[in-house]
Amino acid sequence: FTCPFLGNLVLNLWDCGGQEDFVENYFQSQRDHIFRNVQVLIYVFDIESHELQKDMHYFTSCLEALQHNSSTAKIFVMVHKMDMLPEERREPVFRQREADLKKIAAGIGKMDVHCFQTSIWDETLYKAWSTMVYSLVPNAGLLEQHLQALCSTICADELVLFERATFLVISKSILSGHADPHRFEKISNIIKQFKLSCSKTQSQFASMQVHNAAFSAFIEGFTTNTYLMVITSDPNIQPAMTLANLTAAQPVFEELLQHLSDGPGALNGPNAAGTLPEDSVAVY
Repeated sequence: FTCPFLGNLVLNLWDCGGQEDFVENYFQSQRDHIFRNVQVLIYVFDIESHELQKDMHYFTSCLEALQHNSSTAKIFVMVHKMDMLPEERREPVFRQREADLKKIAAGIGKMDVHCFQTSIWDETLYKAWSTMVYSLVPNAGLLEQHLQALCSTICADELVLFERATFLVISKSILSGHADPHRFEKISNIIKQFKLSCSKTQSQFASMQVHNAAFSAFIEGFTTNTYLMVITSDPNIQPAMTLANLTAAQPVFEELLQHLSDGPGALNGPNAAGTLPEDSVAVY
């Protein structure tokens, strides 16, 4: 199936069932068809599986098929249902599984494997998907460069760019650290639930602002296909000025995101190197 993403990008996804009959078919009659022109392989291990040897065999077969048909594909592994293990066993079990998978990949063709611990009961699944989708975004480094320039210009603590439909994190810039490493995933879940509540009343989510003595937070529609979250802790920065700066920066990001699918080198204008419009300047 296909999934539109960031407007002009389309992700073509093959959801391959893990039943034994299906898997054998993948490697016998459909091997070249399924594994040709693959950009990303996402392999899911069930940590409760009692057939680890068979699971590893299938994983090895997938990597061999990739090596033959799509040698540059990125490989991600989700070790799923980690919540079923006692908390004290999760990290050592995951690290051992990760080491075993990396050893298999290195033996096939020095392939790089990125592993994630995941569960449906916390933010790990969302974070894994955000990381995997980010790897598919062309010009991601240029996008991050622009975001860092904007973050510095408006004196924000951090900026986070979310894809409008999925609310997955596309890019971020952090100038001041935070104690909670899962805050973006939690915020995304809150906003998605709020958007769902809005739809039940035939309303649409537009923006959100939170202000207190410690910080100001803005979640605003930024471009056609994104929302931007801005966090500021400087009490001297007026909310109206933050919003004015975002408005001034919007055309730069709109152009950049429209050309993402064109690949590296698509942007050659004056703002291609990460400079922002002269009228996008923080004024207190």
